[in-house]
Amino acid sequence: MSDRLVVGITGASGAIYGIRLLERLRELPVETHLVVSRWAGVTIEQETDDSLADVRALADVAYGDNDQAARISSGSFRTRGMVVAPCSTKTLAGIATGFGHNLVCRAADVTLKERRPLVLAVREAPLSAIHLRNMLTLAELGATIVPPTPAFYARPASIDELVDYTVVRILDQLGFELEPDSRWRGLKPPGDD
Repeated sequence: MSDRLVVGITGASGAIYGIRLLERLRELPVETHLVVSRWAGVTIEQETDDSLADVRALADVAYGDNDQAARISSGSFRTRGMVVAPCSTKTLAGIATGFGHNLVCRAADVTLKERRPLVLAVREAPLSAIHLRNMLTLAELGATIVPPTPAFYARPASIDELVDYTVVRILDQLGFELEPDSRWRGLKPPGDD
């Protein structure tokens, strides 16, 4: 298994998930390869205090979205897998149909064909039958769908804690070990408030 991970950030709302993922990956011995879609750049600037340059600087290597000759567009470039966070439904559809029109979709296609883990943090609500069919298609092909769905049993006190919960769950799917305080520890015994 390679110590490289491909990270894609697309234009769906929730750029904070991709940014926090890159931040947490810096705590681990893994080389990150980032591709940010055109609309993700717009969303990053709209939703966060980070610039696109700030986000690209979090990765070891960053590629342009139209760079179809990038190393991550080839199956011979070994990686641990790929995460797309957030994953827009447009990107979901492109991956589900094998339409590698940009580097995010091409790298995801390569990840699937090489049978490496592909984790998609699909960010949309409500979901149409088309979205659900595309998710089912990809799940049947081996992708893992991890919508950014917060858990409240850990009583998160901030948006950062909610985001971190999802990011750690995404990293779990790739075998990375991070121990947050938000893991389920069972019910408290009665009277143990």
